[in-house]
Amino acid sequence: MAAAGAAAVFSCMPTMPTTGITTSSTRLAVGPIFKGANNGCKIQVTPLCTDFDGNANHWRRKSNTFTVSAAARQLTGSITKTEGLHFAVVAARFNDIVTKPLVEGALEAFRRYSVQEEDIDVIWVPGSFEIPLVVQTVAKSGKYHAVLCIGAVIRGDTTHYDAVANSAASGIVSASLNSGIPCIFGVLTCDNMEQALDRAGGKVGNKGAEAAVTAIEMASLFQHHIGR
Repeated sequence: MAAAGAAAVFSCMPTMPTTGITTSSTRLAVGPIFKGANNGCKIQVTPLCTDFDGNANHWRRKSNTFTVSAAARQLTGSITKTEGLHFAVVAARFNDIVTKPLVEGALEAFRRYSVQEEDIDVIWVPGSFEIPLVVQTVAKSGKYHAVLCIGAVIRGDTTHYDAVANSAASGIVSASLNSGIPCIFGVLTCDNMEQALDRAGGKVGNKGAEAAVTAIEMASLFQHHIGR
């Protein structure tokens, strides 16, 4: 690595010119390098571009400077650090030919990533429209690190589908924002029953299992990095 205060220039050929402009070459002036907070390093980067403006029919020089921090922390949740995490699954009974396999897929995923069965509560509600109120109440209880929402809304001949699907989606988002607890959207919104079954353990996989993995990662992110 270059010493503090040093600078370097690199040249490259861009792979995709901007619309209306043919770019011949780009140089990156990297430097100076200086120390930032926590003994990290920050690098000043200046792209020096020589472009041909087809509209004005002349070459022009562009220069913009920005700073890249070499000490930025990368935070992400873990799907392996599940000890002590508690989850609630709020599932709709309506269309249970779909929702039951989704719940089973979610529970299997929790087991696969070492979440203890005693740390999971499954709560059944009549339909997807009823999910948000229960989710918000459960999330605010302080007992769970994440709440997984499972339902299946199938399009019919009326606009009932749109009302239920939109209410479930917006309600789950509101519950998450109001409680500060990750509330994971695992409600299928499909045009027909075939699409739903394909996503409940069929040829497209099990979306309940996928949502459970998301719940684990988000719970871990909040528990180990972000806090409450």
